[in-house]
This record gives sequence, structure tokens and C-alpha cells, in this order.
Amino acid sequence: METRALGKSGLEVSALGLGCMGLSFGYGPATDKASAIDLIRSAVEQGVTFFDTAEAYGPYANEELLGEALSPLRNEVVIATKFGFREGKAALGLDSRPSTIRAVAEASLKRLRTDVIDLFYQHRVDPNVPIDEVAGTVQQLISEGKVRHFGMSEAGADSIRRAHAVQPVAALQSEYSLWWREPEQTVLPTLEELGIGFVPFSPLGRGFLTGKIDENTTFDQADFRNVVPRFSAENRKANSSLVDLLSRMAHERNATPAQIALAWLLAQKPWVVPIPGTTKLSRLEENVGAAAIALGADDLATINEALSAVDVQGDRYPQQMQTMVNR
Repeated sequence: METRALGKSGLEVSALGLGCMGLSFGYGPATDKASAIDLIRSAVEQGVTFFDTAEAYGPYANEELLGEALSPLRNEVVIATKFGFREGKAALGLDSRPSTIRAVAEASLKRLRTDVIDLFYQHRVDPNVPIDEVAGTVQQLISEGKVRHFGMSEAGADSIRRAHAVQPVAALQSEYSLWWREPEQTVLPTLEELGIGFVPFSPLGRGFLTGKIDENTTFDQADFRNVVPRFSAENRKANSSLVDLLSRMAHERNATPAQIALAWLLAQKPWVVPIPGTTKLSRLEENVGAAAIALGADDLATINEALSAVDVQGDRYPQQMQTMVNR
């Protein structure tokens, strides 16, 4: 797989990464550990070098899983993890105090079985802690050799600028896909100006853009999508026209809707690195295959024209979580 540079940071990763959250958290029961380790190592064999986790995914279980899976391959991969929730639990609220950032870094290093975190994201901007204190704390961790690069997640343009002025931000991780294009308004131009890479999570719309989910799909009772407005049965039915569009384009190119959705993201900017997640080897292979699909200017124009007629229904987060994004 080709590699990409995340902005001007000097951090180079595979064009597609692997979002590992779903192996432990968020979409129902955790994947059997042996199967999860097999999938992660298979990703490395297929050219994936960029792996995303967080203390909050479990909490802690996902970092432990990656530590075990990747410790024999540590020199071949880039590992990103995150701080920013109290006790690693989103339900307890935000906590980016310097003492917490340091404690999370030390604990994450142990769980990941490594001596350095390649990319350390602030999971969400904490309005109770000045962003310059957050960036300054990560800067100290970088000077101590415990962290290599600083990242932010779901941050707004102003917060990105303020943080970047203290410690260069290597990458922003936020949701971005064919059915959530809000970052194009102010965030992407800011990243381009400052030389910051962009790591879209949920690049397949939490599975919806694969074409395998419709209004009749039922989710496990522990699946986060049960409380996401965009995944109500009514909204899934209303949003099916977007999947129909992808399916038509995929058929013309002997590809899958998921591959077209990922190829579209890769075509946006050379410093965009999507991190699709999966628990299945077949889906991993399908996603990796998207890196070989090149969409030209005419393809992108066709997609954009068709998208202009699609009015995506439903918020991407429950109301109580909306206040944590784009700060």
C-alpha cells in the first residue's frame, strides 16, 4: 500500500489505517481476542501501518489488545491513542488537566507495551482547560521521549490554531465521509493552511455506506448506533438514496460501495488518511482494496453533483454528545 504524510509533521503512514475501537467497544460484544489479534496482524501483512485506539475504548481493553497484537511488530507500525475523558469513560465527562494527560500517557505506554506513543490525540476539547496548557503538556511529553506527535479530535478551527501555536499539531481526527461533509467548511481549509494531516473516522458512515444496512437491520443491544438519530429506521430508509448512488458507481468499476466511499476520501487531499474499522477479515481486505482505486476529476464531479440532491437525515450524535464536538 502507498504511504501518505500527515501534513508537514514528518509522520508517514499507510494511505488507509485501521480504526480498532469496534474490536472492543461500541458496536456490540467485543471480538474474540485471538480473532482480533489475527485481524490486526493481517492488516500489517496487507500493508497497513497506522493503528488507532484510545483508553476510552473499553475502557482500556482496546489498548491492551493492540499492545499484545503489535508488540512483535512494533517497529513496523504507527500507533495513535487518545486522552481526554475522566477515568477513560465518556459518560463521566471531559478531563484534559495536565496531571491527567501525564497519567494517561504513562498508563497507555504500559498497555500498548511500548516506550513511545507515536500520535497522542486530545479526544475532545475540554472547555475547562486552556488549550495552550494541553498543548504544552503534550510538548513536555514529546521532549521527554514518551510521545512523538500531538493530535486533536473533533476540534474546531480556532482551537486547532491556538494549540498549533504552542505545539505543532500533526493530525486532526474527526468524522468525515460522503454523508458527513461538515469539515469541508472551516476545518479542512485550516488544516491545509497550517500543514496538518486529517484522519477521518467513521469513513463508511458507521457501516451505512457499505450497503449492508437498511431500515430492517437490527443492532445488538450494546451497539452505539441504537441511540444515534441517523440510524433510526425512518432515517435509514430516507438515506438509502446515498447508498444507491454508491452502488451504481461501484458496479461500473467492479468495486463495492465501501471501496468507492473510501476512494472518494482518498481523492480529496493527499494528506487525508481514513481509518475504517472492521471485525471481519473479508471486510479488511475489501477496505484495503480501496487504496488501489483512483477516482478522477470527472468521477468526483459526478459524485458531488449527485450528492447535491441528497438531503441526509438525522444527527450523527445523540443531543448530549453534540456539545463535545467542533469546539
